Amino acid sequence: MPVTLFDSLTRSPRELRPSHADGVYRFYNCGPTVYAPAHIGNFRTFVVNDLLRRVLELEFGADKVRHVRNITDVDDKTIRRSREEHRPLAEVTKQWTDKFRADCDALNCLRPHIEPTATGHIAEQVGMIAELMQNGHAYATADGSVYFKVGSFAEYGKLSRVKERELQLGSALAGKPQTADADEKEDGSDFALWKAWKPEDGDVKWPGPAGASAGRPGWHIECSAMSRKHLGETIDLHTGGVDLLFPHHENEIAQSECCTGKPFANHWYHSEHLLVDGKKMSKSLGNLYTLDQIMEKGFSPMALRYALLMGHPRKQLSFTLDSLHAAESALKTLWKFDESVALLNSDKVAEYQQFSTTYRGWGRFQPAWEALCDDLNTPQALGEVFGIINSIKPDQISFADRLGFERIYTLGLGFERLLSLPVRVIPDDVKALAEQRWAAKQAKNWAEADRLRGAITALGWSMLDSKTDYKLKPAKKA
Repeated sequence: MPVTLFDSLTRSPRELRPSHADGVYRFYNCGPTVYAPAHIGNFRTFVVNDLLRRVLELEFGADKVRHVRNITDVDDKTIRRSREEHRPLAEVTKQWTDKFRADCDALNCLRPHIEPTATGHIAEQVGMIAELMQNGHAYATADGSVYFKVGSFAEYGKLSRVKERELQLGSALAGKPQTADADEKEDGSDFALWKAWKPEDGDVKWPGPAGASAGRPGWHIECSAMSRKHLGETIDLHTGGVDLLFPHHENEIAQSECCTGKPFANHWYHSEHLLVDGKKMSKSLGNLYTLDQIMEKGFSPMALRYALLMGHPRKQLSFTLDSLHAAESALKTLWKFDESVALLNSDKVAEYQQFSTTYRGWGRFQPAWEALCDDLNTPQALGEVFGIINSIKPDQISFADRLGFERIYTLGLGFERLLSLPVRVIPDDVKALAEQRWAAKQAKNWAEADRLRGAITALGWSMLDSKTDYKLKPAKKA
């Protein structure tokens, strides 16, 4: 079943297909601004993108997906934080970049294949700005800043459907001025490509394009420059939170297409806002949670990941602490089923591994995969999984079902460990000890049975007795 995803540009679901001759699917995901810890609203977007990455890799092959996510390490917020803390900009941004990556790891998000930084791509940004100035799409102002001339791009607004009159500075739809330097611009809708140095910038500055002063790039140009360098002039998919649709993504399209004369992205996808208790997150309401704060309340990162996937990515999700309790309960059910399934047919490992190399289906879990392929419908996918789990017993599962369940690791809920099935095979020495202990128990030689149980435990296994038989399973770690 092909993967389809809602396209924010055409306002319709469309099939995802690689557009380059090498068959590699290229997608770009707007990353964080690293001046403080990311909050759970940010992580909803990153978890959704991780899910998408995993689905794409299953559909096209892991070597046929290239994922780029940027790090914004220079802008007004990062410079302000550097100034307030009397620390070099690079030191501040490294601290929060490291923290962001650690949080992503805890949430079981795959690292992007390429994670470029804005400060590491100044030359590329300056080069694009120079192109835009040369072809009449940008201009320098008296203070040495450079602005993009929105009026020069006839298709401006095609992503967000913003009307010309609504682009004026301070309009209701624009929400706020795109820059404080409105008096320097030729038109209120123009946006900054390069910001001339100001005393409050401290030592943060680079040589600008010809005709401009030393300074730093504007926010929007970095994504165009980094995407172009690492993915090419036209990418297959661009993603981000809905809050970036305007003006950030609209501006990316304008500056990129005015440079190359080619479509910037073939597909656009935006995940919706995360609410907390039905309200917008804010520091003043005290409902802006970080991952550390969630963990301090006794919840695991995996519970948060699950909770963030409980709602459809394109619909607003109201997060509550109760949803974390529900997530933990659901995870326990999944992991219990996982343990039961993994211990089945331990004497048929070679046969199962051979089956797994050729079988491409999902068994009874096919509906869960189809739900993911249909616009990342995570609530339906999870519902399908639990419907199957609750309707069958582990010993009724076929090889096809088992492999389908193992592939649910696409959701990133910690099932990757299922792929290391051989380590779950009961070793011959453990089997021999278990047989000896069972014989000792039948002979009512309790001392010998206890000694052998201890030997089995020391090897990392536990022996569960019934009236007529016994089972071996990996011992739980303390």
